[in-house]
Amino acid sequence: MEQMPEIVQQAIGYAEQGWEIAQSWLLSPAAWSQFALLVVAFLIALWITRRVRPILTKLLTPAEDQNTIFAKARRFVLQFIPLLLPVLAYVLTGIGENITRSMFGSGAVIAFGNRLFLFLGARILVKDVVNDPFLKLLGKYLLIPVAAVYALGLLGVATAKLDSTVIPLGNLSFSLLFLVRFAVVGGVIFWLGRWSNTQTTTIIKNQQEMRPAMRELALKASEIAIFGIAFLLLMNIMGISLTSLAVLGGAIGVGLGFGLQKIASNFISGVILLLEGQATVGDYVELDGGEAGTIVKMTARAAILETFDGRWIVVPNEDFITTRVVNFSDSGSANRYEAPFSVSYDTDINLVPEIIETAVAKLDFVLEDPDGPDCELRGFGDSGVDFAVEFWVNGIDDGKNKFTPQVLFAIWNALKARDIEIPYPHRMVELKGELTTRSE
Repeated sequence: MEQMPEIVQQAIGYAEQGWEIAQSWLLSPAAWSQFALLVVAFLIALWITRRVRPILTKLLTPAEDQNTIFAKARRFVLQFIPLLLPVLAYVLTGIGENITRSMFGSGAVIAFGNRLFLFLGARILVKDVVNDPFLKLLGKYLLIPVAAVYALGLLGVATAKLDSTVIPLGNLSFSLLFLVRFAVVGGVIFWLGRWSNTQTTTIIKNQQEMRPAMRELALKASEIAIFGIAFLLLMNIMGISLTSLAVLGGAIGVGLGFGLQKIASNFISGVILLLEGQATVGDYVELDGGEAGTIVKMTARAAILETFDGRWIVVPNEDFITTRVVNFSDSGSANRYEAPFSVSYDTDINLVPEIIETAVAKLDFVLEDPDGPDCELRGFGDSGVDFAVEFWVNGIDDGKNKFTPQVLFAIWNALKARDIEIPYPHRMVELKGELTTRSE
């Protein structure tokens, strides 16, 4: 035994203590009476659960089409129904423990059963109730092991061991117990922050009376406020003074001043864009650099443009402030386009505008407001007379591939119906001088 590692010696010591406790329980009439009370408490809890669970399930299950706050609250409580059995067993065994301690002066067996029911409740909570991946991971690798250690009555020993194990970190030192608490409390607080941010985002997005730019600004402001409060709350709960972070804050300030200038500039530019509303989600924009697409997302650093071929372009917010940006207005607003064409010089060009305007006006996507189709003479080309018809539509012509082809088809059919020739380039070769033949 003396040659074994210390941790092995401690494990053997705990095993011997457990065996001694088990022997004392097996030979003690009081322990058997407590075990009987434990079984009775479990059977009563099982009987109550089988009677009450269907009734509670029916009361807490709203109609599928109901989405009110009360219906959401009922669904939230409904998911905790699997905990009914271990909770009832825990409460009844707690009552039994008080009775045995008052009558016999001891209740170790029933107290162990009480802790065991608490462990089963933690396991059911993680397995059947929690759906969030982060909380499920936290419960699987932290809550269930802690509940198991508590059920065995070793939580105090484990806590003392973690508290005595100190990890040095430069001039600072932390115990393992502090790090575990920090991880648990921080994880729960920031999960609550994420949940709060999701609910706030849903509420703000439903405010249709707000301008899109103001909605985006409100989303960013609420996100910063929620996670800022979560950070301050975590520091306060863990007893960490914010003044100790002054050096870190100074280092971050220096970093922002030198290496993070672009990030700071893009962040401020994003705030300006959201405040002024020059470009927002849903706008089709074209930048000086040639980037063009619909803004599908605006982040603190950049805007995401989606092109007509489905590609995403990340454009820094600063580019919207420092360069020329062509905004084709919000998605769904009217825009004007034109379709060029030519007719032969043999055509009576006075008839062409009326023919083309009538044909294009019949297309269902062409608008009469703010202006109907307008056919204009553009010039006299090498092969024919050049025209162009201007038309208004709702939305964006995706690179002249959505509306313009249908307009060109209408122009072609209208001109062919009137026997108007659409010219194509001709080349005339003129030979000067006499042609000579070579004799053999």
